Amino acid sequence: MSAARSHPTDSTLALLREGYAFLLHRSERDHTDVFETRLLGLPVLCLHGEEAARVFYDPERFERRGAAPPRAQKTLFGQGGVQGLDGEAHRARKGMFMSLMTPDRLRDLARLTTAQWHAAAVKWEMQDRVVLLDEVQELLCRAVCRWAGVPLTPAEVPLRTADFAAMIDSAGAVGPRHWRGRLGRARAERWAGGLIRQVRAGDLDPDKASALRVIALHRDPAGELLDEHTAAVEVLNVLRPTVAVALYVTFTALALHESPEARRDLLSGQGAGEHFVQEVRRFYPFFPFAVAKVRRDFEWRGQPFKRGRRALLDLYGTNHDRRLWGDPERFRPGRFRDWNGSAYNFIPQGGGDHAQGHRCAGEWITIELMQGALRFLTEELTYTVPPQDLRVSLTRYPARPASRLVLSGVRRSGGRAGGA
Repeated sequence: MSAARSHPTDSTLALLREGYAFLLHRSERDHTDVFETRLLGLPVLCLHGEEAARVFYDPERFERRGAAPPRAQKTLFGQGGVQGLDGEAHRARKGMFMSLMTPDRLRDLARLTTAQWHAAAVKWEMQDRVVLLDEVQELLCRAVCRWAGVPLTPAEVPLRTADFAAMIDSAGAVGPRHWRGRLGRARAERWAGGLIRQVRAGDLDPDKASALRVIALHRDPAGELLDEHTAAVEVLNVLRPTVAVALYVTFTALALHESPEARRDLLSGQGAGEHFVQEVRRFYPFFPFAVAKVRRDFEWRGQPFKRGRRALLDLYGTNHDRRLWGDPERFRPGRFRDWNGSAYNFIPQGGGDHAQGHRCAGEWITIELMQGALRFLTEELTYTVPPQDLRVSLTRYPARPASRLVLSGVRRSGGRAGGA
């Protein structure tokens, strides 16, 4: 790639028009991995590709404090959570989350989720049509709340699912979707704050390894309990992202439908489920970019990085970089047989080190739940995908099939099945 290019004109309309592919298009057009533009009138540095990711996740060069737009904090992330911390404060808080990601705990979540899939399938057999995204959001909400030690009555499930879904759907949204996300965030934080109070008062006694207990009793580097609001935000930072895996599960079902060759390889045993899931994560849009602020002045590839300047790392575009993936617009799970395992060239949920950096702590949860869903869709169910609008718009954040993926004729089966 060539030296940096600057685009002094505002690119907000171009971002709205091109969506997830905006940074990728600019990088390919100008043959550069870094350029400066303006979004909503403010200067922004844009980075793309594996080497750019290595720079972006260097804690000496970038920080997260104050980087996330206020709109995202009030809907998707919450204020005071781990995403906005740096240095020792971040390492301590991230360590709290990583303590929940043990193999035993991941197996427990997978087991609980499988039970929810079976319970849902019984219900689906009695329905003419199933909107997969909606149904998976609810079953994941039930599973993760139980896993996290969060009490949830059957009557509460629809409201909590709706609030988590609204927070997720508010990412990058304006108008009603944004305000639904803010309402869902406020209501969920009040609910989670009440749970924190109950644990600390001894009125609620979740398992010692549960997320609710670990977060409620976590102490910061100064030895202090997290304030109630921050603890509530962090509880939601376990529950909400797990419910968001429903988007990836829906894309998994879409890939089974739209990529018959890959599906045949999988069902015949020639393809690995792990590779199929990883290709879903690479191919389909999830988060468009990560955001940070320049920590100190430096220069990279001829582009000056000024302290305090906001920077975007192209997640979607890096996962579709032709230099890395050859034929990025083709769904080909077999490419992961030869993947080198880099923490910087495959970054659907961020890059770098899980324990020390800002890569998503729940990435292993995502992969585990997607593999479980893939097994269930191919081995436990038969169904058809009726005519519907399955287009995935790259200008909608978060992206999803327009129809939310409708299934019909769902039946439980005892052997390899899958949709037609």
